[in-house]
Amino acid sequence: MSFQAINKENPLILASNSPRRKRLLQQIGLPFRSLPSQVDENQAPGEPPVKAVLLAEKKAKAVYAQSKDRWILGADTMVVVDGRILGKPRDHEDIHSMLSRLSDKEHEVITGFCVLDPSGEVAHSEAITTLVKMKRLGKGEINAYVATGEPFGKAGSYAIQGVGAFMVESISGSYTNVVGLPVCALVKSLLALGALKDFPLSP
Repeated sequence: MSFQAINKENPLILASNSPRRKRLLQQIGLPFRSLPSQVDENQAPGEPPVKAVLLAEKKAKAVYAQSKDRWILGADTMVVVDGRILGKPRDHEDIHSMLSRLSDKEHEVITGFCVLDPSGEVAHSEAITTLVKMKRLGKGEINAYVATGEPFGKAGSYAIQGVGAFMVESISGSYTNVVGLPVCALVKSLLALGALKDFPLSP
């Protein structure tokens, strides 16, 4: 079955209200419309990569009824250290706990993404992993970072694209994956599916 490709008149539907994901799509000039999905991020079983993909699929399917006949993208990002998933912090205590766990260690940032075709079928899904090494963090540094307010709403309590960059010693893998979307893998999949005819798109 042939579907209309993504363009300005037929934008991709992003099943997320994440400002970071929206910024990444804007950065590469991919036409999209944001349609936030209401999905319980705790209701997915399995190991982290499987869990991330399942949540991405749930998010994409949750908005399909409102955006039929469009390509839809769902994504979920999680931080894993010592086999434990670190979600978004609930409070200051959570932030201190998470950053103390990440201090002076290497952790995984896993983003699962799912593309639904315009008929609502899963056309592609995968999980991309990036390894991130944190510097040793002192209590004063953690307190100062908490005071910026940036950790809230971020998996693992930090933002690599913001002030949190000062904590990151090195990364191995996709940088944009840590921000919230593995842009290279996403564009590759959209081209393979025919959702994009070519890329970058003409202005």
